[in-house]
Amino acid sequence: MALNLEKGQKISLSKEAGGTLTKVTMGLGWDVAKKGGMLGGLFGSSGGSVDLDASCVMFDDTNKIIDTVWFRQLKSKDGSIVHTGDNLTGEGEGDDEQIIVDLSRVPSNVKALIFTVNSFTGQTFDTIESAYCRMLDSSNNKEIARYTLSGKGSHSAQIMAKLYRHNDEWKMHAIGENGFGRTIESLLPQIITHL
Repeated sequence: MALNLEKGQKISLSKEAGGTLTKVTMGLGWDVAKKGGMLGGLFGSSGGSVDLDASCVMFDDTNKIIDTVWFRQLKSKDGSIVHTGDNLTGEGEGDDEQIIVDLSRVPSNVKALIFTVNSFTGQTFDTIESAYCRMLDSSNNKEIARYTLSGKGSHSAQIMAKLYRHNDEWKMHAIGENGFGRTIESLLPQIITHL
């Protein structure tokens, strides 16, 4: 059974998965919040579409950005990280966006991977519900850990989680810090504080 993470919690990925992991998937899911009241029922049950974007930033041990994987660049230059594609609405069951990380191919000088979510359409998290990120063992699609993103609020972005190397082992830190901005670029000054 997957571990439900609390904000700030740190785990060992291999311990939670029950063995050495070579490839993991960070999944992001969300739904558009339903409009309430009589008018909401008359004009549709949802508040339109919200385009949340999952991104991953790779850092070296000097806190320098090595690469960024997001909807404008779906694959890291070294090929170790792949974004499966941009979901513009949040519709459908399960993960709306996924970023697959081949841990065995992540260059040895990369010490941390930070995962974020931004509302590209500019809506705040007040317009979404059931938002989560989860880590899967890609070899069997078994969920290792899940983190529910902070609920309602006037923020338009969130720093979800960090994968980092510690004593030759990959660990995960559920950050869950709210931010602002439509793309990963606007979050970078805030992200760097978590290295």
